[in-house]
Amino acid sequence: MNLMLHILFWIAVIGSITSTIYCLMVLFVAERFWRRRRRNDRTGLFLPPVSILKPLHGMESGLERNLASFFEQDYPEFELLFCARYESDEGLRLARDVGSRYPNVRARYLTCGEPQYPNAKMYSVMLMAEAAEYEVVVSSDADARVERDFLRRVVQPLADDKIALTWCPYLGTANTSNLTTRLDAVGKSVEMGSGVLVADLVEGGTKFALGVSMVLRRKAFDEAGGFEDLGQFPAEDYVIGNRLAAKGKGVLISPHVIRLMVPDTSYAVSFKNQLRWMQSTRRSRPMGHLGTGLTFSVPFGLMGLLWGVLAGHPVAGALWLLGSCFNRWLQAGVMLGALGERRWFWLTLIYPLRDFLGGLLWGFSYLPAEVYYHGGRFSIGPDGRYKEIVKNVS
Repeated sequence: MNLMLHILFWIAVIGSITSTIYCLMVLFVAERFWRRRRRNDRTGLFLPPVSILKPLHGMESGLERNLASFFEQDYPEFELLFCARYESDEGLRLARDVGSRYPNVRARYLTCGEPQYPNAKMYSVMLMAEAAEYEVVVSSDADARVERDFLRRVVQPLADDKIALTWCPYLGTANTSNLTTRLDAVGKSVEMGSGVLVADLVEGGTKFALGVSMVLRRKAFDEAGGFEDLGQFPAEDYVIGNRLAAKGKGVLISPHVIRLMVPDTSYAVSFKNQLRWMQSTRRSRPMGHLGTGLTFSVPFGLMGLLWGVLAGHPVAGALWLLGSCFNRWLQAGVMLGALGERRWFWLTLIYPLRDFLGGLLWGFSYLPAEVYYHGGRFSIGPDGRYKEIVKNVS
């Protein structure tokens, strides 16, 4: 028993130290990003014509407003391309309906049939990129919601020919009182935001991308390996950014923050979606993902509480857990402020619970599991590629 208590104690100590170091790193990079936003997140004179690529797959909460925000762009010349598998797709029908309200905006609605790549999104992007009229493209997910000056701001980095790709960090946003959805949303803001900014610091620059909204020239897809190869990866956005950076092409985190609208789902569905992302991250960045386990705080605080109770020091254990929660309150409050979240208080308050769930997801990501994505069932191979188990049927 004494040996087990000693092991538990030292695991909790080491994890508490590493998570505190990580929190201090987040405070530094968050402040650095906040200053960069104030300095660089502006509109400019570089206004190339832009093709916006929007892959669609069915209906989701908030989709109508998400799509409308792209039709409402204050930008001199742009086009919108939407693609789903079939004309009967509810998301594509909604896009047509929204587009009819903006007759002065050029929009095209495409279908691709059953995807020929495991990554169905990448197959749609390929078809839209080939049909796009302009060289500068914005690839944007259906759950992205933006302001009217979005295009004017996000294209500015491409005025530098050395920049091949820029992508937008995001604030996870849940327009619901559902606690599960809110926890998912704050995790996307704080956990993801902290991770990418720290990685940018540690790696000496951005060597990856997040695909909620990416701005790039069409040739960048070919430079990153081509659509067919990219379509084999669940984390195609990371692969694009990583390959471009490896070739010496400029990859940059945009100072402009957008909204990622998180749909209202059950805990089971939310858990599966987040686990799929964790599993793909484990394959894309195995060493970085392994180190992520030491960045969580509350799981180690709970270990400290358990040690305190078993060792006869319940007050010390309770203070240990409280300290781990304070660690996460500090991280969340600063990170949400840096990203520009105005409704930060409640999200900061619940973040320790999200940190605990994040630790659980991290642990489960190392178990053998199947991934469900757009009607297909896959495993993820050691090289990070999808391995299809059941053929897509929808």
